Amino acid sequence: KKRELIKEFASLDNKVSLCSDIWNDHWQSCSYMGITCHWIDNAWNIESMNECNHQPYLGTWMDIGRKQFKITLAAAIFFLQLTSPLCGTYHEFWSIPSAEAVLFSPETKIPRTGELALRRAIPANANMKAIQLSLEDISYLLRIPQRKPYGTMEGNIKKALKIATDEKESILSSMPAELREDGSVLYASLTDGKGGLKNLLESVKDKDADKVSVGLASALDIVAQLELLQAPGLSYLLPEQYLNYPRLTGRAVAEFAIEKGDGSTFSPEAGGQSRSTIKIQVVLDGYSAPLTAGNFAKLVADGAYNGVKLFSINQAIITDSAMGKDIGYSVPLEIMPSGQFEPLYKTTLSVQDGELPVLPLSVFGAVAMAHNEVSEEYSSPNQFFFYLYDKRNSGLGGVSFDEGQFSVCGYATVGRENLNQIKTGDIIRSAKLVEGQDRLVLTSENSMSDVSVNIHSFAWTG
Repeated sequence: KKRELIKEFASLDNKVSLCSDIWNDHWQSCSYMGITCHWIDNAWNIESMNECNHQPYLGTWMDIGRKQFKITLAAAIFFLQLTSPLCGTYHEFWSIPSAEAVLFSPETKIPRTGELALRRAIPANANMKAIQLSLEDISYLLRIPQRKPYGTMEGNIKKALKIATDEKESILSSMPAELREDGSVLYASLTDGKGGLKNLLESVKDKDADKVSVGLASALDIVAQLELLQAPGLSYLLPEQYLNYPRLTGRAVAEFAIEKGDGSTFSPEAGGQSRSTIKIQVVLDGYSAPLTAGNFAKLVADGAYNGVKLFSINQAIITDSAMGKDIGYSVPLEIMPSGQFEPLYKTTLSVQDGELPVLPLSVFGAVAMAHNEVSEEYSSPNQFFFYLYDKRNSGLGGVSFDEGQFSVCGYATVGRENLNQIKTGDIIRSAKLVEGQDRLVLTSENSMSDVSVNIHSFAWTG
C-alpha cells in the first residue's frame, strides 16, 4: 500500500495537505493522535487517507508534551516517507511541493452552553474554581454511552467535597462581610443539602445516571451562586479613557417579550396552547465585558428596544439598524481572552493561533453587538444579535468562523429554545432589566455624549 501511495503522490500535479488532531479518552486511559491526508488526483477527485495511533494516558503536562512530540515526529516521518525522494527499488526521485497553507484544529475546550460559559467567567476564589472543574469533568464522563466510569466520578466528587471541607474558612472569607451569612447557607447546601455533594455521591454509588445528571446540575448551580458572592464587583481597573462609559460591574438579567409581526402565533409549549408572545431571558456578564454589557443594560432599562423589529439572517437574529446612531454609546470592541484578567479593547482574537475568548460566540444563544458601520474597532451603539450557533456551519474544532471578532456580552438562558421560531418581521414588544440594576453604573449624559462624538469623528476621518 505504501508503494502504491508513493506512485500516486509522485504522479500528482497538485499538492498534498496534512491535518492532525490529538485527544484523550479518560475512560480507557489513553491518548489518540489522528492524521488526515487530503489531495486531489489528476482526475479532479478529492481523496483522503486517515491514520490513527493511541498511546497510554498521559499524566502530566510535561509527559504530554514529550509524548505528543514523539507521536507527531513518528507520524511526520511516516508521511515524509510517502512524499519524499526514496532510493531502492525505484530509480527515480519524486518530490512533492510543500503545502501553501497549514490547517490545524484550535483548542476546542470551550463551553458549549451559556450556563457553562457564564459559570467559567466568574472571577471567584481558587478553591471554588477547583471544585467547579472537578464537577464539570463529571459532565463529560456522563456522555460515555455504555460503561460509565462511576469510579472516576466518585473520585471527582470526593475531591470536591474534601476541598469544600478543608477550605471552608477560605471560601467564606473571600466574600464581603455582609454576604457571608448568605454564603454560609449556600455552603451548607453544597456539602449537606438535598442538591449537594453528599447526595450526588450517593447517586454515583447507585450508578443511576439520571440522578447523577440532575444532582450534578444542582451542585454546579450552588457552586455558581457561591462564586457570585465572592465576586461583588470588577477585579480590575478600567482604562482611564473609558471611565465615562456606563458599565456593568457584575451580572444582570434582561427579559425580552417577543411577538409575531404578522399576527400569527408561536408553537405551543409541551401540552400547552399556541402563544402570541414568547419570553427570553438574557444574562449579561459585566465581569468580562463591563462596557458592552453596561451599554446594553442601559438600553434595555431605558426601553430603547421596545417595538424594535427583528430580522432572521444566516445563523443570527438581529435587531433593526434603523434605531439611529444617537441611541446608545459607541463602545470600543471589547473581548476578554481566556487566561487573562481584563478585556482587550479595539482588538480581535486570532483563533488559529490558539486565542479564545472567555465569552465565546460559538454558543447557541450568544448575545453580541454588531460592528459599528464606521469602524470595526467599535461596536454598534444599539444593534445586537442572538447568535444561532450550528456546528455544521463552523470551522475546525466546531469554532465559529467569526469567533473572537465581536463583543459578546451575555447569553440567552430561559426561553432560548424559542430563538429558532423568530422570523423576519417579528417584534420586541418589551424589554426590561429584571435583575442587576444595582450593578449598572451610569455617568453624566453630557460627558458621555462628548466621548461618542469624538469616537465617530476619529473613525470617520481615519
